[in-house]
Amino acid sequence: MFFINQIIRIISQNNMLQPKKVKHRKWQKGRSRTRSVETRGTELNFGSFGLQSLSMAYINSRQIEAARKTISHFTKRGGKTWIRIFPDKPITKRPPEVTMGGGKGAVDHYVFPVRPGRVLFEIDGIPEAIAKEALRRAGHKLPVKTRIISRIISR
Repeated sequence: MFFINQIIRIISQNNMLQPKKVKHRKWQKGRSRTRSVETRGTELNFGSFGLQSLSMAYINSRQIEAARKTISHFTKRGGKTWIRIFPDKPITKRPPEVTMGGGKGAVDHYVFPVRPGRVLFEIDGIPEAIAKEALRRAGHKLPVKTRIISRIISR
C-alpha cells in the first residue's frame, strides 16, 4: 500500500527535473556557506548571454522549469538555450501532524544549492535585446537575485 501511494504521489507531482538514480537516497543538510562564492560554473561556456546568480538559495525543479518556459516563450523558441544547473540534492519532509521520532522523512523534492556567481541559463542565436529581456523575465521566476552577463561587449 505504501509503495502504491509513493507512485501515485510521484506521478501527481509531475516533477520535471529529478535524478533517475542516486547513490544515497537521503542526504544530510550540509554546512551553510554564508560568505562563500561559487568557484565552478561562473563563466559562459556555450551561449553569448547568460543569467548569473548574485545570492544564495535552493532552486527546485519547478522554478527551473518556470524560468525555462519564460525564456522559450519570449524568444518564440528561437535560438538555443542551455540550463546549467540540475536539481540533485534530495530534500526530505515529514508528513503533517506526525510526532517527533520515527526517523527521517521521505524524500519530497530535489533542489540545486545555488551560490553567488553560478551561471544558471545561457542563450545564443537571438538578438541581444530579446535575449536580455528573456533572461530578465526568467530571473523574476527564481528565488535568487540575478544579473545578465554577456560575451559580447555592448557599446
